[in-house]
Amino acid sequence: MNRRLLLAMIAGTVAAPRLAYAVPAPPPTLTRLHLFNPHTGETFDGVYRDKSGPIVSAVEDLSHFLRDFHSGKVMEMDVAVIDFLAAVMGAANQQTAMVLSAYRTAETNAMLARTTFGVAEHSQHMYGRAIDVHFGSNLLGAMEAARKMQRGGVGWYPHSGFIHIDSGPVRNWDLDESGLGKFLFGGRSIHFDRHGNLLISEGGRRVPLMVRGGRMLSVRQRMARLHRLARAEFLARRH
Repeated sequence: MNRRLLLAMIAGTVAAPRLAYAVPAPPPTLTRLHLFNPHTGETFDGVYRDKSGPIVSAVEDLSHFLRDFHSGKVMEMDVAVIDFLAAVMGAANQQTAMVLSAYRTAETNAMLARTTFGVAEHSQHMYGRAIDVHFGSNLLGAMEAARKMQRGGVGWYPHSGFIHIDSGPVRNWDLDESGLGKFLFGGRSIHFDRHGNLLISEGGRRVPLMVRGGRMLSVRQRMARLHRLARAEFLARRH
């Protein structure tokens, strides 16, 4: 088990014991979306579903709106992640959402992985199954609503001001200013405490698995922490 594999688990591109897949969910009650992309200045404002299901032309427009803004390339977005977004907006009573990232080409994802902590090598973004989104003042409420739905992956980035949602396996993680704050899977939690000790929690028990660490803020130091988290996840699954 290593950093790359744990990042792949976060991305939802590998199967792991007790890593649940989302069950089919009913279409969201909210079928009209108002979205804004600050990178392109574009908006999408329209109905993407009707009684018969997704509207083909609207999904095409959404896929163009959610394109890789670095390269301009378009990929057909998974309707499941669009439904997930609509469901979260409805549950959080959000009329508008700001989309920060959606589809990414392999080249864009590789570029971001070299410079940004927490970007998985085989991210769901590369398959049109993920959206990074900002909801204004109710971001925390939107994140909590998304996790309760158990419809896919939900990443919480409070210091960067967005949440990640995807239509992959059900898993949650928190990325704080010190690195990966918490990774949740199969009823277990792997995280650092305030002293820098790496803990694995299950059923209320907290067991330290690593010696005390330090305050790590650089990308290299955060990657080192993630490697320790991967080792902890490996040890946890052996028991």
